[in-house]
Order: sequence, then structure tokens, then C-alpha cells
Amino acid sequence: MTRTALDPTDVALLALLRDDARAPTVELARKLKLSRTTVQSRMERLQRQQVIAGYTVVVPDELEADLVRAHVLITLAPKRSGAIEVALRKIPEVRVLHSVSGPFDLIAIVAAASIGELDALIDRIGGLDGVERTTSAIVLSTRIQR
Repeated sequence: MTRTALDPTDVALLALLRDDARAPTVELARKLKLSRTTVQSRMERLQRQQVIAGYTVVVPDELEADLVRAHVLITLAPKRSGAIEVALRKIPEVRVLHSVSGPFDLIAIVAAASIGELDALIDRIGGLDGVERTTSAIVLSTRIQR
């Protein structure tokens, strides 16, 4: 499916959906000063074009306040990215996986029930065949999340 450039209204609609993906179409239309059917048509078009690839659940931090979150920076052996990605997908504590440029190949955002479990999780990731090194940083707080 080919994607067309986003116009300012599409950008504004996506910003509203990032804030609340379950917002009623009539509310989105009111905020955008458009008709409900226009907003619905735009949303359907953006879904067809895979600009909107899905909707997700965001659990408030206070409900997961007791979880220890960390960013695990992973350096891979050459040509091991695919196999490592498959292995990391099977670990439920891995919440997000980014492929990045620079000294690291991947950044995994993880959540564990305790420091001990986080330590074991990082050891598990580091023990995967093809992982050369991990470096981790524990998240103290989230200042902005969109």
C-alpha cells in the first residue's frame, strides 16, 4: 500500500489519537472543527495506508509502579540480528525493541518485578547466542510519554 504525505489535519488527528486512541469520533471532529464523517473517513484512509497500524493498551505507571524498568543496550555478533530478535520476542519482560545506529545494535526496554529479576533478565539476554555485550540503565521516572 502506498503512503501519501500527511497534511496538517492528518498530523493533528494523529496527535489527538496518540493522546487517547479511544476518543469518540465526534469528540475528535469537534476538536479538529470537522464533521464526524470526515474524521471517520480520514481514520479509515490512514488505517488502509497503514499510517495507523493498530491501537494498543497503555497501562498507567501507577499500576506498574512496583516494576523495575530498564533500557538494555545490546551489542550483537555480526549477522545475528534476526535470531536475537526472534529470541527476544519470546521474553515477555521485553516491552519494546529498537534497532539503532551507533555503538549498540539494539535497545530493549524491559520491565521486571524486582531488581533480582531484572538482573536475571539481563543475564538471560546477555546469554543469548550472538549477544556480545549488554549495558543497562534503570529507568527512574518517565517525564514524557506520548
